[in-house]
Amino acid sequence: MTDPYAIQPSELDQLPDRDPEETAEWQASLDAVAKAAGPHRAAYLMRRTLERAEGNGVALPKLLETDYVNTIPTAAEPSAPGDEALERRITAWNRWNAAAMVTRGAKHGVGGHIATFASAAWLYETGFNHFFKGKEADGSGDQLYIQGHASPGIYARAFLDGRLTEAHLDNFRQEAGGNGLPSYPHPRRLPWLWEFPTVSMGLGPLSAIYQARFNRYLTARGIKDVSESHVWAFLGDGEMDEPESTAALALASREGLDNLTFVINCNLQRLDGPVRANFKIVQELEAQFRGAGWNVIKSLWGNAWDELFQLDTTGALVRRLREVPDAQVQTYQTRGAAYIREDFFGTDPALVELAKLLSDDKILECFHLSRGGHEANKVYAAYKAAVEHKGGPTVILAQTVKGHTLGEGFASKNANHQMKKLSTDEFKQMRDLLELPIKDSDFIDGVVPYGHPGADSPEVRYLQERRAALGGPAPARRTHALAPLPAAADKTFASFDKGSGSQNVATTMAFVRLVKDLVRDKETGKRWVPIVPDEARTFGMESLFPSLGIYSPKGQTYEPVDRDQLMYYKEAKNGQILNEGITEAGSMADFIAASTSYATHGEAMIPFYIFYSMFGWQRTADQMWQLGDQLGRGFLVGATAGRTTLTGEGLQHADGHSPVIAATNPAALSYDPAFAYEVAAIVRDGLRRMYGEAAPGEDSNVFYYLTVYNEPIPQPAKPAGLGIDEGIVKGLYRFNTAESAGLSPAANAARIQLLGSGTAIHWALKAQRMLSEEWGVAADVWSATSWTELRRDALDADAALLRGEERVPYVRQALQGAEGPVLAVSDYMRQVPDQIAQWVEQDWSSLGADGFGLSDTRDAARRYFGVDAESIVVAALAQLARRGEVKATAVKEARERYGL
Repeated sequence: MTDPYAIQPSELDQLPDRDPEETAEWQASLDAVAKAAGPHRAAYLMRRTLERAEGNGVALPKLLETDYVNTIPTAAEPSAPGDEALERRITAWNRWNAAAMVTRGAKHGVGGHIATFASAAWLYETGFNHFFKGKEADGSGDQLYIQGHASPGIYARAFLDGRLTEAHLDNFRQEAGGNGLPSYPHPRRLPWLWEFPTVSMGLGPLSAIYQARFNRYLTARGIKDVSESHVWAFLGDGEMDEPESTAALALASREGLDNLTFVINCNLQRLDGPVRANFKIVQELEAQFRGAGWNVIKSLWGNAWDELFQLDTTGALVRRLREVPDAQVQTYQTRGAAYIREDFFGTDPALVELAKLLSDDKILECFHLSRGGHEANKVYAAYKAAVEHKGGPTVILAQTVKGHTLGEGFASKNANHQMKKLSTDEFKQMRDLLELPIKDSDFIDGVVPYGHPGADSPEVRYLQERRAALGGPAPARRTHALAPLPAAADKTFASFDKGSGSQNVATTMAFVRLVKDLVRDKETGKRWVPIVPDEARTFGMESLFPSLGIYSPKGQTYEPVDRDQLMYYKEAKNGQILNEGITEAGSMADFIAASTSYATHGEAMIPFYIFYSMFGWQRTADQMWQLGDQLGRGFLVGATAGRTTLTGEGLQHADGHSPVIAATNPAALSYDPAFAYEVAAIVRDGLRRMYGEAAPGEDSNVFYYLTVYNEPIPQPAKPAGLGIDEGIVKGLYRFNTAESAGLSPAANAARIQLLGSGTAIHWALKAQRMLSEEWGVAADVWSATSWTELRRDALDADAALLRGEERVPYVRQALQGAEGPVLAVSDYMRQVPDQIAQWVEQDWSSLGADGFGLSDTRDAARRYFGVDAESIVVAALAQLARRGEVKATAVKEARERYGL
């Protein structure tokens, strides 16, 4: 009986079938194959038919998984140029020295990773010998994102070509005394070698995508033609679990970034064990990347497997490879031929017969040694296909064995990520396997020797000749001798000194107005890179759309809905704005690429990334550390800042702690300006320091972080007097006194110093007037533009004192002679102003917005946190009462009067 609820075939497609008879014939053919040859044959034919359709441009959903075999068959592999024997010897030396370096360092307890490079050696060596372009190549050469745990192998290669010495290798992970090598790729620690900081946090792949995209941006805007540059990102299969690793895959494919290749070292292991114990990570990644529109190349099996695949006339071998989970593949690596015969081949009669044709040695060769990532010809074929592919990015999934060539004690063992050394006997086994001319007598007192064939050896000459042909050493970072960028006209900044009169202007608006003027500058305007995560209208930046354009490789293929308006949404192939959508991580990756263009491409760019204050440091603080490590320069702007200025948005938008996080980053110069003229002075100083003439002893490799507010108020004129600009940049200056504010305090009035930052200074100014008019207290108001810079200056003074140098911290100099106690207030946690407490000679107290944010009006939120003007008055009176300078009853009276 027919099920009345069953979906009939014709109902599966909303479109009508114009030829049901033809459709039925195709379906009948499939049924016949399945019946006669089995469902596996039917599935095979379907996959091949889909692949043919895709190759002919038929619009069909992509096939997300292919069989667990190499994408490029052996018969289709191109012949690799060069001397394979010499390349094999070079790789052997590098394997040896990488392992020796970590083992020798282990005696000092500094650790290191041996097994990762052992698995990935050919992935790097093939690239260095034939693909990776150096800095002297066309454009800017290639950009290499090296897997962090493989750094010993990169150091070993630099040792072989003469860029490092044995002394360097012996100082691996020992940097304090100088001449040391950082554990992972850290440009700030080794700026002539490393360009891009990586390690297993997913930041490398994310940054690589946006670097490839920024290369296209530079070319499209006519800044520099870097169309010949290729971005290579080397990743571990375990690292792909990090959400950042796959966050921008769709961007790479959407924008057709065929200047980008991911090489994922699929050794099937992460730190504690298998990456996908009960599943297959290669298949999972293939589906993920294919679904995102990437070209996928699998290089899984070495040449030894060719015989097995030729014997697989039923498809049973391919089926078995597809179904065996990764943890079992790892087990095969450590077991004998008998176990593999029973567990792998014994599950299918066809495989049992196939195994009878194989010797034990052949089985062990295939299952222990022969992987696509360990054979130069397989890797070369994959790389060549990747760089020749047009229209989109490529990912290479290369299967390897973690700990390959390090002996049975390492290969595929779950603990090998934590294993830091080889024994002398293991090194001797490794030496014999790699056929290196190292004698037993070279092991002196049990210390493994470094190996080098000689500066004039065939290996070194070959290595250097290959690098010369490809454009010089790699990886390498170049510090270009760039001329300082011309300073913008004085009037651009001076216009903010006059204030806004009666017009209400928020500091966010002031910053945007300043940038609008700066991007019009004939000399440097084109070098500004505005970056915004889909919030331009929030920050009043929509007027930049038609004038600068939003970068899109396709330009504008549609008529925008607001085309008839003055500030319409304009995309352009040479657009200047990077509007990334709702991705703070992507926007930060943009910023990193732009902020380091001065080194990567020899072109100084001036990025500013403006974002919801809360969604900067809280969400992407790891990338801020990456930015500092990569020596990036530019302006981060936390708009709608403070815990009480965006209160309608609620807890997650109420930022009271970003300056605390920013203070932990040594490269971040953190400012909380209160007024428009302060914003202008800080940006002007940033342009001078990062892009102009830095003062002696100043580090140009910093970035500026400004918090700006969405609270429109009349902006005051800059006070007259000497040292105001210096105070703004250093972090503190006196904005006014009770007298200059026109309050006429009594001669014997109690006095207090009110320090405020950002929007909090307006509460302090209101409190100043209330204290005078209602309580007879004189208050001076100071603008604390940077609590963090004040603290750093004081810490430097402390360090100088330890060296026997006398230096007074700037905060103490500025407050010297100021009468009365000090009360500091900000729209952030109290620990923000409390950073400087120990260096203030006067009695200290502070107010801040500690705790979670809440939704309410600004006035209600400020009362809730105890930072409004009335709360400042009560806190000031309490501080003075403790000193006996006002009556104690005044505190209670004020509290009751203001309803606190």
